[in-house]
Amino acid sequence: MISLRFFFFCLLLNTCAYATIVSHDGRAITIDGHRRLLLSGSIHYPRSTPEMWPDLIRKGKEGGLDSIETYVFWNAHEPTRRQYDFSGNLDLIRFLKTIQDEGMYGVLRIGPYVCAEWNYGGFPVWLHNMPGMEFRTTNPAFMNEMQNFTTMIVDMVKKEKLFASQGGPIILAQIENEYGNVIGSYGEAGKAYIQWCANMAQSLDVGVPWIMCQQDDAPQPMLNTCNGYYCDNFEPNNPNTPKMWTENWTGWFKNWGGKDPHRTTEDVAFAVARFFQKGGTFQNYYMYHGGTNFDRTSGGPYITTTYDYDAPLDEFGNLNQPKYGHLKQLHDVLHSMEKTLTHGNISNVDFGNLASATIYTTNEGSSCFFGNVNETSDAIINFNGTSYDVPAWSVSILPDCRTETYNTAKINTQTSVMVKKPNEAENEPSTLKWSWRPENVDNVLLKGKGESTMKRLFDQKVVGNDESDYLWYMTTVNLKEQDPVWGKNMSIRINSTAHVLHAFVNGEHIGNYRADSGKFHYVYEQDAKFIPGTNVITLLSTTVGLPNYGAFFESIPTGITGPVFIIGRNGDETVIKDLSTHKWSYKTGLSGFTNELFSSESPSKWSGESVPFNRTMTWYKTTFKPPLGNEPVVVDLLGLGKGTAWINGNNIGRYWPAFLAGDNGCSDECDYRGAYYAEKCQTNCGEPTQRWYHVPRSFLNSEGDNTLVLFEEVGGNPSLVNFQTVRVGSVCANAYEKNVLELSCHGKPISDIKFASFGYPGGKCGSFEKGTCEASNDAASILTDECVGKEKCSIDVSSEKFGAPECGGAARRLAVEAIC
Repeated sequence: MISLRFFFFCLLLNTCAYATIVSHDGRAITIDGHRRLLLSGSIHYPRSTPEMWPDLIRKGKEGGLDSIETYVFWNAHEPTRRQYDFSGNLDLIRFLKTIQDEGMYGVLRIGPYVCAEWNYGGFPVWLHNMPGMEFRTTNPAFMNEMQNFTTMIVDMVKKEKLFASQGGPIILAQIENEYGNVIGSYGEAGKAYIQWCANMAQSLDVGVPWIMCQQDDAPQPMLNTCNGYYCDNFEPNNPNTPKMWTENWTGWFKNWGGKDPHRTTEDVAFAVARFFQKGGTFQNYYMYHGGTNFDRTSGGPYITTTYDYDAPLDEFGNLNQPKYGHLKQLHDVLHSMEKTLTHGNISNVDFGNLASATIYTTNEGSSCFFGNVNETSDAIINFNGTSYDVPAWSVSILPDCRTETYNTAKINTQTSVMVKKPNEAENEPSTLKWSWRPENVDNVLLKGKGESTMKRLFDQKVVGNDESDYLWYMTTVNLKEQDPVWGKNMSIRINSTAHVLHAFVNGEHIGNYRADSGKFHYVYEQDAKFIPGTNVITLLSTTVGLPNYGAFFESIPTGITGPVFIIGRNGDETVIKDLSTHKWSYKTGLSGFTNELFSSESPSKWSGESVPFNRTMTWYKTTFKPPLGNEPVVVDLLGLGKGTAWINGNNIGRYWPAFLAGDNGCSDECDYRGAYYAEKCQTNCGEPTQRWYHVPRSFLNSEGDNTLVLFEEVGGNPSLVNFQTVRVGSVCANAYEKNVLELSCHGKPISDIKFASFGYPGGKCGSFEKGTCEASNDAASILTDECVGKEKCSIDVSSEKFGAPECGGAARRLAVEAIC
């Protein structure tokens, strides 16, 4: 009961939000006196648009989540020192209020180092260029800037009363991020730094607990938490700290030149169930919605524009079924056991062969987990006079210790098969009309004119301040025929850390080089034609995301750090001329970016005649009608090389369809059993790493024409570019008896039942077949009557509905494929 004195005082100050008391003990996070079992999901606000946030967060809540977790991205919010940006999809406060509007909790991971496969790990590059700077250690300049940004974020959130202590949604805050993975490289300074982080965070008085993930020696009162594919064996460093998992990796990110990684639904569910079986109370999916690395935000190097992450909500915000639905069912079961799991006495039974039971008991009753960690052998567990079949690498959950309600390996939710449909608003969507113009490079190629000049080669971060992917390095060399280096066969040799390098001599493009992922320090040599007199050497260094992880990653060089040589050969004699200390001119970016050719308002002239294909350094522009409906939109950039794309002036990210995934290591079949790793269960061998690029509908004009602008760096053919929508094409299920199966076409009607069988059906989605045991009633007719014409339907999977098949042994299943 609130006192009248406090009531009038808060009215006077207009601060009447009721505080939520968040505390913890060794069993759980406690919120307003109630121990909570908390399920959370990461959604990063900059990787989606404000218009998407309510739907994404609502789907998270409907999927059984209690909270939404997000990083805060320093380089996005403070691109220039003391100049801040919280507009558009960087509106952190709006995002947090959207979480609050949906009645969910928030977890604010300020960091401000985030990793996150984000450019430079979230650090602004101007930070690197400050005198005497060293990241993430007891460096006064770094600590001052880190404290300034962290304090600013906390003050913003406090001002809006968004911490739980003020009546807001945020129940946890994080300082630093995965520092325990690298602390050894920093020695005693690293230990002192992490203590400083803890003290600094505590001084900000946010009124909720602070967490440090992957920090086994987290100072009190910081709560250390686990990140990884599996955290069931994690133990906090303090007996009064609850067992918390801040990142359960639902998949993995994708690199240019890499294949598509997939983590099975069964394995994610297994990891979650094992965590709660072994005393976990807070678990967060990283990612729950991955989204898109718009603009130049992807890190790496070589992290793709898509950050789908095989998450329960796909890049476009669609339900990734069956992962979304299977986890929702798990969440519902776990929530039903919340009091027992957070208050019950715990006992364990070892059945041998990696099978075990964990029993949580209170005065009101008991709940059980039956776990089988064996990778190949199913287990039969006899418990209280009843036998239970537990498949290999699975967990069964019995809320009353009698009836199995859920098993991680038995999926009873639908699989949605997503398809792409042509843009029906266009009469001939495959024939967009293009205009073009060249990138103006004459000043740099022929005159070597830059913005600054120095007698040495500099790291691209130092000169360009990461304002662009592109930095020109230019120098002139006077050669005479009697010069020792002069010869019939001459070349240029470049020691480079540019991700992509383009070399020009006297305006002629002599070649380019793309570094292999992970091999960004190389020597590039190419024959070149020099002339007597003045020669202009122009080198273009291109970055594709700055490093985001590891100790001292800020010191990794980028660009053309040299040396650079002219090589002359006459017979057996080789002469080397070192150009490293010549006068070098630098120019950041490209003229088309400076002149904003990507803007719909750009007055620049474009030509519609003789549009060239496979031409380097070329701009292309076209108009298109917005795709009909409200389904997510993608643009197919197959045929292009490498560059950047804009929709109505909005940067949708880097593209690189010419970069193909390797030919080996893919499989159509994926065994969920056994520990997951990033190279397991890959697909898309030999295909473009990324062909489709997300176009948020908020970027589109709903009426009239829209503009697509491409900057093509290496040469490509835009004639194949087209817009499509992403929708559910069909849904499949293979549900076990004694479950209720829900089929949904996600807003579209079910038009047909292609296959249905109850008994022991075989095959998989798209190629189901009837087995040796079949129910007496026609399953297809039953499903047709109950589902066709509806957006969704619920089916009781039982012998009573479909007739009892005359077969014994394995559990009976309903296999169905429906067309949307």
